Amino acid sequence: MSEVIVEFRNATKSFRNVPAFRNVNFTLARGEVHALLGENGAGKSTLTKVLAGLYPLTSGKLFVEGKARSFSSPIDALGHGVAMVFQETNLIPSMTVAQNLFLGEENFFNRLRGINIKAQQQLQRLSFHVEPTALVSSLGAAKKQMVEIARAVQRNARIFIFDEPTATLTPEEKQHFFALVERLKQDGNSIIFISHALEEALAIADRISVLRDGELVATDAAAMFTRDRIVQAMVGRQLKDELYGEQAKRTARPAGAKALALENVSMGKTVRSATLSVFAGQITGMFGLVGAGRTEMMKIAAGVLKRDFFHGGRVKLNGESVRFSVPRQAVNKGIAYITEDRKLDGIFDTMSISQNIFFGKLAKGANPISVVSMAQARREAAGWLEKLTIRTIRADARVVELSGGNQQKVVIAKSLIQAPNIIIFDEPTRGVDVGAIAEIHAMIRDLADAGAAVVVVSSYLPEILSISDRILVARQGRIVEEMSIEDATEESIMYAAVH
Repeated sequence: MSEVIVEFRNATKSFRNVPAFRNVNFTLARGEVHALLGENGAGKSTLTKVLAGLYPLTSGKLFVEGKARSFSSPIDALGHGVAMVFQETNLIPSMTVAQNLFLGEENFFNRLRGINIKAQQQLQRLSFHVEPTALVSSLGAAKKQMVEIARAVQRNARIFIFDEPTATLTPEEKQHFFALVERLKQDGNSIIFISHALEEALAIADRISVLRDGELVATDAAAMFTRDRIVQAMVGRQLKDELYGEQAKRTARPAGAKALALENVSMGKTVRSATLSVFAGQITGMFGLVGAGRTEMMKIAAGVLKRDFFHGGRVKLNGESVRFSVPRQAVNKGIAYITEDRKLDGIFDTMSISQNIFFGKLAKGANPISVVSMAQARREAAGWLEKLTIRTIRADARVVELSGGNQQKVVIAKSLIQAPNIIIFDEPTRGVDVGAIAEIHAMIRDLADAGAAVVVVSSYLPEILSISDRILVARQGRIVEEMSIEDATEESIMYAAVH
């Protein structure tokens, strides 16, 4: 192995005497891509956050370039060449892309035009199609992730930590990212790559390490791993092949009553005369590339976005035309929208798990003068903790203390506690480990079997094929193709999405 640039030696990190990881021995070599894998809550992000200066070790040692280190802050770590792209973006929404790229590195005198030009050059070098003058608040999740990656590269770090960097990227954007990682590697930089996409880890990594329940259970050259070996190391058991395979061969559920319909719905240049239907007792999968308008269509249905006032089309709920001014009206009508951006739209991260889940119930027909019983909130939340297998170090933990995948489960529970009959899942398994994917998919199927109308918006084709009864393909703001699960293939769906 090449020169070791990072080493954790017998490292342990505990929160309130509960270890997030313990006695971990982990090394990163110069010019190496080292994939760090594990289920949600296994300790991957916490381990790398120690390296990035967010947490100190409880015990053990961290060595960077041969010297013992204990970084006091991310700025301290960056000063020693360590940059981290977090799983959830940490950009300033009210600032432009260019301002975010150079935040903290401004000269005493700045020309906005000069910053925009430098940002444009940086983004073009990375083949990221993002406008430097755009406000971050106007960007989708994929483009926010691009800005995070560009900012890390801008800082000229030698050690890069990528926490789920491809979760929001399209296949084409992923290829650009992989090319970027290869360039960083060829320049002698070292990369820690955290991902739930096991195929990506096998393709891009030189070595793979697997954490389970806070312990390092496997480390080897990537060539020595298979997907089955990784899964078994992660969860301690074999998962059935039908996670993304056999389920695609089933027969579709029969369509029930038409629960939701969009008729020639338009919203600016994003959604253009979109027409679609969703049926009770079925799972409708929606696929489309970034910018296709699939999320916006569902947000219009859920009252999150408003369609054009004139010539905006119609939204029908159980055959009746509706126009929602605010999401609460949709919630009261039985529609739940589970967001793709849990940090921005899905959770109150400084509140407890039980408070977050119970707020979902309060949002349905909320009475502003009602008395909230926290004992009742804890009781109801406890049932969802068990049902969705939400892992937490303690029952009253704040949501910010959970791993990304467990935060996603809290978002789902907060919507399902409303007992909706139309449930829209937007990227439901983004940032979720393989064990939890099977659990979430089983829950989605149970909802459809119980008669609910379910929509799954996903950019991952195997997921769309695995879980859907019928598939809608979005392109340029409209639905361009509808397929039954019996006839759909990855090739036919992608062809409809790009042509």
